[in-house]
Amino acid sequence: MNKTGIKHTTISWIVPRNVNGMKKVLIIEDDSNIIDLLEIHLKDLNCEVTRALDGKQGLLLAVSNAYDLIVLDIMLPEMDGLEVCREIRMNKVHTPILMLTAKSEEIDKVLGLETGADDYLTKPFSLREFIARVKVIFRRNNYGNPVAGQADSKVLKFDNLKIEVEKKKVSISEKRVNVSPKEFELLVLLASNPGKSYDRKRILNLVWGYDFEGYEHTVNSHINRLRGKIEPDINQPKYILTTWGVGYRFSEEF
Repeated sequence: MNKTGIKHTTISWIVPRNVNGMKKVLIIEDDSNIIDLLEIHLKDLNCEVTRALDGKQGLLLAVSNAYDLIVLDIMLPEMDGLEVCREIRMNKVHTPILMLTAKSEEIDKVLGLETGADDYLTKPFSLREFIARVKVIFRRNNYGNPVAGQADSKVLKFDNLKIEVEKKKVSISEKRVNVSPKEFELLVLLASNPGKSYDRKRILNLVWGYDFEGYEHTVNSHINRLRGKIEPDINQPKYILTTWGVGYRFSEEF
């Protein structure tokens, strides 16, 4: 498929969410042929598509409007997809992000997930797989976060750590801690079940929604970042503990 360069994109500054059940999808991709193809199939899911052909334009749309999904290519003019993803999350936009790229290297997939993407597809991909993943993302949004739904209380408190599930807020000694959406889901999963050990594959399935074979170390990276944000001493964690030979668990000693 040939690259088409920059073209006009219609910008709507106030986009209502879910009018008559319709989903709003932003596609940030510099190949208009790919956008056309995805749009055809997304319309079958009752989706309205807004398109952006470069990273800067896509970022502007993402932070200025409400969407149900952002489909984001990594290789973009003006600003690459990883930077766009980072900036979207830094602007406190929690819209699910499905990343697309022609790159197949493991590090690119891991970076995509760690910058805040919810899922990742490598080109070429089948339209059936694309639609299946979009459906999973919509289902998770419609019925709420299944991980957060496991919490027995709207507020989880452990010593100085407080997790307000509905507000998606984490604080230490009443001071807010900024965590990414996936870090929050991971923390809620573990904190909702103190003492229960989860292996990395199970965490990937529960938090990301898929079995990312070979990418279990993504969990390690998220755990390390979480520990750096909530633990008094990252070398001797008191909240998120390692279960050697298995995975991770939340401490029962509270």
